[in-house]
Amino acid sequence: MSGISRRSVLQGLGTAGLAAGLSLPLAGRARAADPVTLRWWSPQASPDQLKMYQTQIATFEAAHPGVKIAFEPTSDEGYPAQLAAAFASKQLPNIVTHLPSFAAQNYYGQGLLEPMDDVIKAIGEDKYFPGANDVYKTADGHYCGTAIGNTAADMLWLRKDLMQKAGVDKAPTTWDELRTACQKMQGGGIFGAPLPYGLNSMTSLIFIGFIHRAGGQIFSPDLAVAIDSQPTYDALEFYKSMREFCPPGATNYSWGESLTAFVSGATATGIYAGRVLANVTSQNPGIADSVTCATYPTISKDVASWTFNDFPSVFIPKDIANMAETKAFAAFLFEPKGYIPQLLAAPGHVLPVLKTIAEDPTYLADPIIQKYKAEVTLMAGAAAAGKNLGYETDKHKPNLKANEIIASNVIAELVQRVVLNDEDAKATVGDIAKKLEGLMKA
Repeated sequence: MSGISRRSVLQGLGTAGLAAGLSLPLAGRARAADPVTLRWWSPQASPDQLKMYQTQIATFEAAHPGVKIAFEPTSDEGYPAQLAAAFASKQLPNIVTHLPSFAAQNYYGQGLLEPMDDVIKAIGEDKYFPGANDVYKTADGHYCGTAIGNTAADMLWLRKDLMQKAGVDKAPTTWDELRTACQKMQGGGIFGAPLPYGLNSMTSLIFIGFIHRAGGQIFSPDLAVAIDSQPTYDALEFYKSMREFCPPGATNYSWGESLTAFVSGATATGIYAGRVLANVTSQNPGIADSVTCATYPTISKDVASWTFNDFPSVFIPKDIANMAETKAFAAFLFEPKGYIPQLLAAPGHVLPVLKTIAEDPTYLADPIIQKYKAEVTLMAGAAAAGKNLGYETDKHKPNLKANEIIASNVIAELVQRVVLNDEDAKATVGDIAKKLEGLMKA
């Protein structure tokens, strides 16, 4: 296994700082006459993020003549097919960032990824928040990836001005309270919520959260299919009841449409991660002072909150050239001079996983982080306790099939068949349970 040590990463540190002084065990390969190109894939590629990536790339390339980084944006919805083709053709990226942790577990379980233990050590294990890399622990005692951030992907976003106007005196904490609030705030061209009902990953991922917030789960802790339960029926009934408060186009909503609906002012509530803050600030500043968030309501006060954190990852395919250079670049992504601007390209969206960054004055001084300090703190706490299909609860075994399940859209299919097509819930849930069993056995 090609590796890097913390010593090799740190050597050469001078007054220009680690970002400029990072050195690589290149063994004479990274010369102008013998260039090395590393391909970097990520679905997080907004214009502001791209700008920061290019700054990180330029800094790394300047410190390491002969090494070039080629950034290639991917898709939140399309990455399973893109990576499947890359693995099959051996036309692999060197490094992949910002995919869910369950994707890393899935690919590692197929023998397709390089362990990330030495990258984590190079970054500094003591710098991470406790447990930040637990979702990447593998059965063979390694780490299949490392966290590049946390996201609280299904926060309830609210407009305090609309709440006041409608007589909603507090953030809803139960589904009944949420329905009532949406009903009161809907009108005058404004809908209550932008929930997704499309046949896509957002609908699947968001509805999994609703099942948990009804007290259910998709799989039992030992990974037996457990979706055929009363909480699933309760979640379907509530999700169906919310359709009247969502725009007509919600039948095809995915992440972008749902985000835009709230940011534009078309809906009174939102369901998204912290990108809302940057987008409202830049695209609809007139409502910026009224925006706040809460954890998404549950069926009753007796059911604990459940937040979807996809644990945005960094991982490295196993069969690539230039492994040492790739691992050094992976560690470099966490250096403050690059990592902080990367996080602040969308403040509050991808939250730091390093304690040293979360406490850094440069990070804390960002105007959006300052303005929405309470919201960012709430999201950080919710994300830290968050889960996803690959890690439903602390009692669950890692689900190495989570990636295929989300890519299959089988959960979104359940929503569409019951909620939009009015098919029998009992029969449809039974059919979906069989499909889940098939996917688990495949």
